[in-house]
Amino acid sequence: MNRLVLIGNGFDLAHGLKTSYKDFFYWYWDGRFYGLRKCFTTVSKAPLCELTINAFPSWYSLFEQGPSVLYEKNGAELFLELCKRGICRATMTPLFERIHKSIETKGWVDIENDYYELLKKYVLDNSPESQIDALNKELHDLQVLLVEYLKSIEISDKIAKDEIRKKIYDVFLTSDISLGGQNALKEHIESAFKREDIDWRWLSELYGISCLSKGCVDDYRVEYEKNPDILNQEKPPMELMLPNHIMLLNFNYTHTADLYCKKTDIFTVNQIHGDLKQPQSVIFGYGDELDDNYKSIVDKNENMFLGNMKSIKYLEADNYRKLLSFIESEPYQILIMGHSCGNSDRTLLNTLFEHKNCVSIKPYYHKKDKDHDNYIELIQNISRNFTDMKLMRDRVVNKTYCEPLTRNN
Repeated sequence: MNRLVLIGNGFDLAHGLKTSYKDFFYWYWDGRFYGLRKCFTTVSKAPLCELTINAFPSWYSLFEQGPSVLYEKNGAELFLELCKRGICRATMTPLFERIHKSIETKGWVDIENDYYELLKKYVLDNSPESQIDALNKELHDLQVLLVEYLKSIEISDKIAKDEIRKKIYDVFLTSDISLGGQNALKEHIESAFKREDIDWRWLSELYGISCLSKGCVDDYRVEYEKNPDILNQEKPPMELMLPNHIMLLNFNYTHTADLYCKKTDIFTVNQIHGDLKQPQSVIFGYGDELDDNYKSIVDKNENMFLGNMKSIKYLEADNYRKLLSFIESEPYQILIMGHSCGNSDRTLLNTLFEHKNCVSIKPYYHKKDKDHDNYIELIQNISRNFTDMKLMRDRVVNKTYCEPLTRNN
């Protein structure tokens, strides 16, 4: 039995990295405003937003007042303040304006979902092709800027957390396995101590536990040969409950997941959405083929409508095929670490969650404060990726057996 770890942006945030879309948005405005400080013109043009200074003397004098006035605010906050005072205005492209309003009103944004909502509106309203072309260009411009921003973030080995490492490589718990997957767990345990090729040294090194040894399993094997029902009567040794293979399925473009992977035939990292080291490999778009309107978009028979569909983009590399090979090979447990399970990855998540070999889905939630967390919100998102609710209730681990991703998370 294997383990598949879904790594989303919350994983990077738990390591103190400023990788959210909100952070990216603030970085953009910081660059625009403080870059404009060196410019002696009333208009600043850029692909996503054109800035116009209505009161040039007031604008320039603001900068002359020094850091105490400006640097206590980020560029986005400063923009809102100056617009309210009538000093400047911004003419934004439709998608960028939608993103701006979302952050202003909700404090967060899902760029890919906002793109898809606009695309549906344009397609179903039979908008001119030029409008959809412009929307696709907007998303591309955002992708280029996002890659530039993420590449500026340094990732140090020192940010790795032992508590996350233990969760990734921990043993299988019977309480986490669905009723439909209990036989798979039993077969996994039986096969583990019948194998002669297990390298117990890497287990000892990984866990730092001296009792992890082939001898311990040999003793258990002897007892099993005397009484095969021992599996149903006693808890097997910890060694027998370890995954055969672990894949970290990284939905991020960063390489934080690499801090936890030895990259052997047992451990692998799959950069399913591409790699910052190869910007052309980045997949940025939508992936919700279960949406009621998706078929209507396909039936329009226009390729530009599908230009940013993730399930098509996956065919440009072999990461998706490697994932399929992994889930087809043996039963597997899914751990969710920092992935919101939102609709922008719905097609892929449905494939993973409802696959016949999936025996458990264990979410590690975010602890907002002493009394609040996002467990229920996460489960609600997970449920949207299922078409069989009975299956969902069996496979998703209930909160009693779940915990936050980190103690300070």
